[in-house]
Amino acid sequence: MGVIVKRTVVLRAIVTDQLKQELDEELQRGIDEIDQRIRELDFRTQPYITDLQRTNIQQAMAIRKQVEAEKQRHQQLRDTLQERKQQVQELKDGDEVIRGTLESDVEVNEGDNLAELLGGVEILTKDEKVVEIRQRRPEEVEQEAASEIITDVSRVSDMGLDVSGQR
Repeated sequence: MGVIVKRTVVLRAIVTDQLKQELDEELQRGIDEIDQRIRELDFRTQPYITDLQRTNIQQAMAIRKQVEAEKQRHQQLRDTLQERKQQVQELKDGDEVIRGTLESDVEVNEGDNLAELLGGVEILTKDEKVVEIRQRRPEEVEQEAASEIITDVSRVSDMGLDVSGQR
């Protein structure tokens, strides 16, 4: 009798012109979203700070400082995405990049090599079509951890900013 457990599946993609264009568009959407957040932050806070300056200049200055710090965090994230766009343009056709991870179930039985089973599986795609499914060895997992390029812009919020611009 076995036990079903979850394991990580790495989603890799072969670099093509189409992939580079998709990644560039995703990153640009992220940059545009951050720019919009900065504009909204200014729009929402400027009238409040202006009114507050009339009654409590010290509190207004403290809030202005907080707003500027938040805008700086947004700007740093924007700069990071801009750097990623540059990295995408430098990718060579045929290279493989990690696009993300998924989960799958695997059955574990007595006598199984747990490291191999949980080491996971890779799905290799080219222009959104699966071209290979690979069983990953445990040592491969360790080697690739340092070379991952974050390309999924939906992870922008994982970097410390939510949609409302609050931390």
